[in-house]
Amino acid sequence: MDVSLAHLDRPFDYLVSTTDDEAAQAGVRVKVRFAGQLVSGFLLERVESSEHVGKLAFLEKVVSPERVLDPEVARLARAIADRYAGNLSDVLRLAVPPRHARVESQSAKTTSPAAADPSPPEVAEPGPPEVAEPGPPEVAEPGLPEVAEPGLPEVAEPGPPPPAPGGWDSYETGPGYLRALEDGRPARAVWSALPGEDWAARIAEAAAATVRGGRGVVIVVADARDLDRVDRALGTVLGEGRHVALNAALGPAERYRRFLAASRHHVPVVVGTRAAMWAPAPKLGLVVIWDDGDDLHSEPRSPYPHARDVLLTRAQLGECGALVCGFARTGEGQLLLETGWAKEIVAARAVLRRRSPAIAPTGDDPQLARDPGAVSARLPSLAWQTARQALQAGHPVLVQVPRRGYLPSVACAECRTPARCPHCSGPLGLQGARDVPMCHWCGRAAAAYACPACGERRLRASVTGAKRTAEELGRAFPGVPVRTSGRDEILDTVPGEASVVVATPGAEPVAERGYGAVLLLDSWALLSRADLRAAEETMRRWLNAAALARSAPDGGRVVVVADGGLAPVQALLRWDPGWFAARELAERRELGFPPASRMASVTGQAEAVAELLSLARLPDGVEVLGPVPAADEQERMLLRVSRSGAAALAHALHEAAGVRSARKAASSVRVQVDPADLF
Repeated sequence: MDVSLAHLDRPFDYLVSTTDDEAAQAGVRVKVRFAGQLVSGFLLERVESSEHVGKLAFLEKVVSPERVLDPEVARLARAIADRYAGNLSDVLRLAVPPRHARVESQSAKTTSPAAADPSPPEVAEPGPPEVAEPGPPEVAEPGLPEVAEPGLPEVAEPGPPPPAPGGWDSYETGPGYLRALEDGRPARAVWSALPGEDWAARIAEAAAATVRGGRGVVIVVADARDLDRVDRALGTVLGEGRHVALNAALGPAERYRRFLAASRHHVPVVVGTRAAMWAPAPKLGLVVIWDDGDDLHSEPRSPYPHARDVLLTRAQLGECGALVCGFARTGEGQLLLETGWAKEIVAARAVLRRRSPAIAPTGDDPQLARDPGAVSARLPSLAWQTARQALQAGHPVLVQVPRRGYLPSVACAECRTPARCPHCSGPLGLQGARDVPMCHWCGRAAAAYACPACGERRLRASVTGAKRTAEELGRAFPGVPVRTSGRDEILDTVPGEASVVVATPGAEPVAERGYGAVLLLDSWALLSRADLRAAEETMRRWLNAAALARSAPDGGRVVVVADGGLAPVQALLRWDPGWFAARELAERRELGFPPASRMASVTGQAEAVAELLSLARLPDGVEVLGPVPAADEQERMLLRVSRSGAAALAHALHEAAGVRSARKAASSVRVQVDPADLF
C-alpha cells in the first residue's frame, strides 16, 4: 500500500498492549492496521493520553525491539520534510535502511552488555504512542553468515592523540578550530584546502579532536573513491574499531550491520556517501561534507534533499560543529561566511604560493604547436611543451577532458555545421574509430550521412571524448604509456613515472608524488553549458584536477586552454576560490538566483500543475515563472521567493499537494525545492 500521501503526513495514535509494553519504545519498527491494511511504521513517542476523538486501535506488533530511528534523526527528518515540501515517510525511507532480521539477531546475540547503551530507556505505562507515517518494509535475507560484532569502545573513552604539526598548522585558523572542537564548542567553518593537501587526513584529525571532546562525528563524501581515502585516514588517526564506513556497494546485509553499530552508538565516527547524512551518532559534535558542489550529493529520490543542507540542518538543530570543505567553494558555502554562520579557514598567501603549481592559460587553434602529433591531439604550443617537459623529467601528465566516450558530438568537417540525425534531428556521435555515426536520441545509425548545408560527408570532432583524446596523445607522445580513467574504468592511483593519464572530471586518479603537468582541455565545453552553475562547476572541476599536480618548486605546472580574461580562469591562476565564490554569489544576488533566493519547481501535466498552483496559498512576494517544456510532454513552473519566505512557500506547496492527494488526483506533480537543475 502506498502511504506517501501528503494529506496523511502526520503521526497517528495507537494503543500499546501489555504484551508489547516493554518492547514498544521510541524508534522501533511496528506493524499497524491502516485503512484496513497491515503496514509498517516507526514508533515516534510514548505518551500517557491521546487527543484523538474516537476509538483507538492497538499496535498489531512490534517488529523488533531494535531502536533504529534515533530521536535526533527523527527530529531532523521532520525538519527536512518541511523544508523540501515533502512527506515524513519519504524522508524516513532515506534515513533508515530496510531491516535484515538475521543480521539484527546475530548482532544482538554477540553484543556484550558492556557495549550496549549504558542508559536504557524507561518503560512507560501502557498508553497510546504516536506512530509516524508507514516507513520502509522489513526485508528478511535468509542464510546470511553469522558475523560476531565485537564490543566497540564508547565515545567517552580517551581519544587518539592530537595531530602532529604540519597539517592544520598550514592554515591560520586551523589549530584554533581543532581546539574548539575538542572543547565541545559548535565550531562552524568553510575550509578551502590547499593544493596537494591530504584532505582526508585533515578531516580525520578534525574528527579525532571531536572524539577527544566526547562527541560523535558524521562525515559525507561524494563517491566511493573519496570514501576509501577517508576510511583509511580514520583508521590511521583513530585506530581500529572507532568508526564505520557506510557505502551502498557493501550490499544490504553488511551495510545494515554497520548501520546497527552506529545506531547502537558503538562507534563515535560514521563516514559514508550521500546516505550517511542520516547516520545516527552519539552526542553529535561535528558534521563534515567534502566537495559539496558535487552533484552526487543531491538525493534523486523524493523529497530530493541535498546532503549539505541536511548536515547543516543537523548542526543547527543539534547545536554542533560543521565543516564544509573542498578545493573549490560553492555559492552556498560563501553565503554561510557572509551571513556569519560560519568562519573561513584558508592558508596565508605565502603558504599558498609555496604549495601551488605554476598555472598558465593558453589559446586554442591559433596557438597549436607545429608538431603534427600535437596538432592531432589538439594541444596548443604551451600545453605541448609543458607535457613534454614533464614526461622527460619522468613525471606523469594528467589530461582532463570534459566528456566521456569517443566523439560525443560531431560536425561537418567542411562547414562545421553540427551533425544531426535525419530521422529525429538529435545530435550524432561516434563511439569508435571504425563506427558509423549514431544518434544520441533515437539510437539510429546514420551511415550515409551528408551535411545538409554543403553536402560534405566527412565529420570532425565537435567535442572530443576521452578515448579519442587518448588515441591522439598516444600518437603525439610515442612510446609513452597512455591510460584512461572514466565511466568504464576509474583508476584510483597511478605510479609516479612518465605516462599520460586521460580522465573525465571526477575520475582523475591520484599520482604518486603528484603530476608533473595537468592539462585542462576543451574548457569551452564546460563554460558554455546552459546551466546556472556552469562557471561554478567548471571552477570546481579545474581546482580538483589542478590540486593533484606537484607544487611549483617541485616542477608542477597546470595549463588551461581558455581565455585568460575569464573570471574562472583568473580565479584558477591565483588559486582564489573565495574571490570567485563571492563574485558568483554577488551576481546571483543581483539576478535573484539561488542561493541568494530560494526557488521551487513544479513539474507535471499542464492541467495538474495549474490545479496545484491554484490550490496553493502562496505567500506574498512569490514570483511565478514559466511554463517551460519538460520531459515526457510535461511542463514546468518555477516559483521564486526570498530566503525568508522559503518556509512559507514549502508549506503552501505541501498543503496544496495534500488537497490533491485527498481528492485522489489522477496525475502526479513533482515538487522540488531548490532543484539542482533550473534550466
